[in-house]
Amino acid sequence: MSVDYLRISVSDDCNLKCLYCNPLGDCGFIEHNEILRYEEIEHIVRLFTECGINKVRLTGGEPLVRKDVVQLIGGLASIPAIESLALTTNGVLLEDFAGALKAAGLQRINISIDSVDRESYKLITGFDLLAKVIEGVHKAIEVGLNPVKINSVIIKDFNDNSEQILALAEMSIRLPVTVRFIEYFPTGRYANAVSDYVPNKDVRAIIERKYGPLSVFDGKYNYGPALTFKIKDSAGAIGFISGRSSTFCSSCSRLRLTSDGKVMPCLYSSRTYDLKELIRSGASNAAILDLFKKVISEKGSYTKTNSLNDYFSMCEVGG
Repeated sequence: MSVDYLRISVSDDCNLKCLYCNPLGDCGFIEHNEILRYEEIEHIVRLFTECGINKVRLTGGEPLVRKDVVQLIGGLASIPAIESLALTTNGVLLEDFAGALKAAGLQRINISIDSVDRESYKLITGFDLLAKVIEGVHKAIEVGLNPVKINSVIIKDFNDNSEQILALAEMSIRLPVTVRFIEYFPTGRYANAVSDYVPNKDVRAIIERKYGPLSVFDGKYNYGPALTFKIKDSAGAIGFISGRSSTFCSSCSRLRLTSDGKVMPCLYSSRTYDLKELIRSGASNAAILDLFKKVISEKGSYTKTNSLNDYFSMCEVGG
């Protein structure tokens, strides 16, 4: 199995309280000295490129709440082997940061927007900040963080009606963005039931009833599990990430690094490897690489499970 993609959570803290991730707002209490330092993250990435890592995505929590995150972007962008450097954000701070992120070397950005209805957005996230997020989308397009991708988790009885789904899809008609519909999966002790997910086949059916058959789109930077399509004559694209109704484990090329320094071979794995402890105990680069190779060798043995014992907190490991 080829592993070339590392997702790094730089903070477990967040400025929203999304109902599927952190509705009580009690994530973000990992002690500061337990969070990986920027120099440790950069050291890890430089080492991991020796084993084939060439794509990096920063996540949170919310990565833009961490102080001096632009500095980290600059450091990672200076690593010659990194071909793709991206970030996932809720967009609240993006209007202020977009220009600096681009200048530091960030190439692409994903923005989480689960509804473009103001009241629904407030219900899902806990805050009335939709207008600010939309301004962030426009700023990201303006500075060239392309392609801009919109991530929308669809949850039964919250944002699954035709009006809301079509409003999200319509963003891809008038803007050069990819709107990606993501099947809900419980990711923490406060999350809703598994039965609250809406199959993407139902979402697609709603879109096609309005706009007709979607055409397959094989655009640049179409990494990961999303199947991407276009509405006729649209400026952007539509994507579907169907983690509940389908399995793409065999094609997964990514690992995750948590904000407190643990490597996860798989998002659905309960097993982690403490890289921070190894680094701070003075381990050699060879020892760190040996651990990384062990993680890669075990990655192929994981498959998606529905066991409640394996649920995790998304604010701790990133989206």
